[in-house]
Amino acid sequence: QVQLVESGGGLVQAGDSLRLSCAASGRTFGNYAMGWFRQAPGKEREFVAAISWSGGSTYYAESVKGQFTISRDNAKNTVYLQMNSLKPEDTAVYYCAASRSGGLYSRSYYFEEYDYWGQGTQVTVSS
Repeated sequence: QVQLVESGGGLVQAGDSLRLSCAASGRTFGNYAMGWFRQAPGKEREFVAAISWSGGSTYYAESVKGQFTISRDNAKNTVYLQMNSLKPEDTAVYYCAASRSGGLYSRSYYFEEYDYWGQGTQVTVSS
C-alpha cells in the first residue's frame, strides 16, 4: 500500500514556475514507477509525465516537453514536477500516481496503469 500526498500547487501568472512535490509513504517507494496526470475542468484526466523506479527513464506528454521536468528522490520518497513558463492552459488539478510496474512502457501513458493516486493539487495560471 502506498499513500501519496501532493503539494506545491497555487495561483501563478503566465510565465511563472512552480515545483510540485508528491510525498509517498511506505518503504517500497523505490520499486514504483511514478506519474503525473492533470485534469482541467470539463476535461478528461491526461498524462503529463512519468519516471521509472530508478529515475533513469522519463516520459512526457508532447504538450509539456521542454517545459516540465519530472524527477525523484528515492531517499526522500518524493517525486517532483518542475513546471516552467506556465501558461493558462496548464491550469488543472495535478495528480501523482504510483505504478507497481516499476519500469516505463507504452501503457505508462494511461491512467489504468497506475495503482495508487494522490488527492491532487490545484494549479491555476492567470493570463
